[in-house]
Amino acid sequence: MRAVGQNDKLWGRWQSPGGVRIGLAVLALAALAPGCGQGGTEVEPAGGQQPLEAPPARALDAYATTLRAAHAARVAAARRWGLERVPLTAPPPPAKKPRITTRDGFEVDGHRRLGLPPVFTTVPTKEKVVFLTIDDGAEKDPAFLRMMSELRIPYTAFLSDYLVKQDYGYFEKMRDGGVGLHNHTLHHPYLPALSHARQKREICGMQEVIEKRYGKRPVLFRPPYGNYNKATLRAAKACGIRYAPLWNAEVFADRWEYREWDRALHPGDIVLTHFRGREEWKGTMRDMVRRFLNKVTAEGYAVGRLEDYL
Repeated sequence: MRAVGQNDKLWGRWQSPGGVRIGLAVLALAALAPGCGQGGTEVEPAGGQQPLEAPPARALDAYATTLRAAHAARVAAARRWGLERVPLTAPPPPAKKPRITTRDGFEVDGHRRLGLPPVFTTVPTKEKVVFLTIDDGAEKDPAFLRMMSELRIPYTAFLSDYLVKQDYGYFEKMRDGGVGLHNHTLHHPYLPALSHARQKREICGMQEVIEKRYGKRPVLFRPPYGNYNKATLRAAKACGIRYAPLWNAEVFADRWEYREWDRALHPGDIVLTHFRGREEWKGTMRDMVRRFLNKVTAEGYAVGRLEDYL
């Protein structure tokens, strides 16, 4: 029996990954009722224990109805936002988080000995999942927020205060939608050109802004332009940073760019994009999302939440 739905067109048969999951969910719920016989009767267990009673059939029906409604809403949102296919649902977060280490060639002197934040471009996983990350905060498109909310696509934002302060409320809405807000420095400088003290002011200063404005101190930090040195990571650690994720691919409104020679996506890849609009791109944030989702979905990837794997 083939896995239905991943390669079916958006407007094809109802048998989609969501449809398959509905059936599996119903079977799983049914399995929780080992004493269930025909008609929902009780089955007397051995040893004089209390009989087990099957849950009412209407409970299973209600749950299946809820799942079908959620899938129908996702199909409708995909149509409304002009996607070629319904985005695939990410697998559950791993119960045991993968061990994150610094990518070969990305270490600084004494990286492990000093316990500096790991610098990585891909999360170790065998699942066909990628992670969308968005940098800086220049473009503040309300339609982008609606699009991502209706499609239920997770992403992680790395913010710089000199841009975010133009509209702190925009990113508050983002946070309220479950988006992780993390550190991209106060002013987006080229950090290796600065002293350790100035780098620390840039990073710790942004920690304080995000904590004050959004209530939570970040543990993720992305250096501007992806450039850093030993002083950068020492400063980041001192400011409470635990991870320094970079990226393995970058998506724009009109194209993709890749770090690897094979110019392909891989399980666990971190994808970079920016808060940009027509002034700097050949398109909008919504155009970027369509390009991103059309590719990852066509290749059988779902979009996961980066924080769930760390």
